[in-house]
This record gives sequence, structure tokens and C-alpha cells, in this order.
Amino acid sequence: MKVLWAPWRMSYILGEKEKGCLFCLYPKEESDRERLILYRAPQTFIIMNKYPYNNGHLMVVPYVHTPSFEGLPKETLCEMMEMTAYSVDCLKEAFRPEGFNIGVNIGRVAGAGLDEHLHIHIVPRWAGDTSFMSVLGEIKVIPEHVLETYDKLHPVFNKR
Repeated sequence: MKVLWAPWRMSYILGEKEKGCLFCLYPKEESDRERLILYRAPQTFIIMNKYPYNNGHLMVVPYVHTPSFEGLPKETLCEMMEMTAYSVDCLKEAFRPEGFNIGVNIGRVAGAGLDEHLHIHIVPRWAGDTSFMSVLGEIKVIPEHVLETYDKLHPVFNKR
């Protein structure tokens, strides 16, 4: 039997599912901590992944609702890359990762969970972060609650 204690998942399981594009709805609200928005720039925002692959898994998201890069203004494209670099710098300062996976999944068949709104994933990596739990038990362990990670990252991102 596989048992993994993750009590924060219960609110998702029992809670009302949101309708609409989360990447369009969340920035309109004034509840950044609840929505895990770390930083707002003019064309994009940086948000934590609520169900991360690793602690500190972030996404850079344009405010424009689009499934791909096509039609995005040059300013938005440039800012997406600037915010990706800024995210890497902030994660290095806060958590000292040994590497990063950075990528974009365009389309559901490419692995996009929210395929209607383009976003860049930034996943910090450490030697040994894939342990026996994931190899033998097919379970990924995230050792820190996502809001604790948010509280560590938010001040680092907002020193600018």
C-alpha cells in the first residue's frame, strides 16, 4: 500500500472547481498570496505552481490570453525571458539549487495542463531530488508546504 500524507490536497479535492482561465482570473484579484503570485511586471507575472514538481516550481505567464507565442508583442516576449532569468536569480538566492529545468509545453499533447494560456515553467533541481520514493514507489515527495515556500520567495522577488 502506498500512503503519502498531503493534507493540503483535501481543499482541492473537496473544494469548488474554478471555471475559466486561472491565468486570466488570478491577476485580477488582490489575493496574491492565496493565488501564489510572487511578482507582477507590466506584461507578465510570476506565479508558483500549486502542484509543483519540486519546491520552488514557478511559471512566468503573460497577461494576454494566448495558447502560443504567435501574435504576442515583442515587449511581452522579451519580458517573458527577462522574468524567467529573474526567477532563476531569485531561486538561486533563496534556495541555492544546483540546476534548473526550464520549458514551455504548447498544446495538450505536449504536456500542457493549461493549454489555453501560454506559460514558461522554471523548476529548480538538486542532486538527489529524485530519490528512491520516485524511482521505486512512483511517488514524488515535496518536503515543504507551498505557502511556506511562497513566504520564503516573496520577499526575495519583491526587493526590486
